Amino acid sequence: MEEIRLQKYLAECGVASRRKSEELIGQGRVKVNGETVTQMGRKVSLNDIIEVDGKPVKMEERKVYIALNKPVGYISSVKDQFGRKTVLDLVKDIKERVFPVGRLDYDTSGLLLLSNDGDFTYKLTHPKHEIKKVYEAVLKDVPSKDDIKRFEQGLWIDNYLTSPANFEILESDGKTCKVKITIHEGKNRQVRKMCDKIGCPVIKLKRISIGDIS
Repeated sequence: MEEIRLQKYLAECGVASRRKSEELIGQGRVKVNGETVTQMGRKVSLNDIIEVDGKPVKMEERKVYIALNKPVGYISSVKDQFGRKTVLDLVKDIKERVFPVGRLDYDTSGLLLLSNDGDFTYKLTHPKHEIKKVYEAVLKDVPSKDDIKRFEQGLWIDNYLTSPANFEILESDGKTCKVKITIHEGKNRQVRKMCDKIGCPVIKLKRISIGDIS
């Protein structure tokens, strides 16, 4: 946090309104790093120890939760070694430092969550919680009933067996099809690799929900 005036800091800590905080300072009831402060111009940061009537007060970081409709062409990380655009470029007006919760591929669009809440991130990304992720995809070709059954039961990809999934054909023209896929894992490019495995490569992929968030 950049330095801010002491009365604003006290107000944002919930001690009192800014005007009332000025009164507290003027009454000599506020200390900064053990020193009583009575002047209004004093600036402080999160590194300073602030006390009111001998009791320490601290600003709690505001928890932020963002549901972002990620476009194709952005990567789901804080920065990129190749200089590509990241999802943080889309939320520059958020002053808190947020991080992607999970990821979406560069060429996949749709729902991506961002937050500065570590507990929230853990609950949504740890495999043991089995949070469902739903995708809509346009595939090249149309899978057979046997292909769909294999997809739903689990496929061997990159030396691991995928967990049971759900696969539903929404519409088809015989050459391509639009499908809804539900998984609760999140391995690298998993949906694309699973579709490749049944001989129906992804043409377009969008995530439409994570758990109850859509």
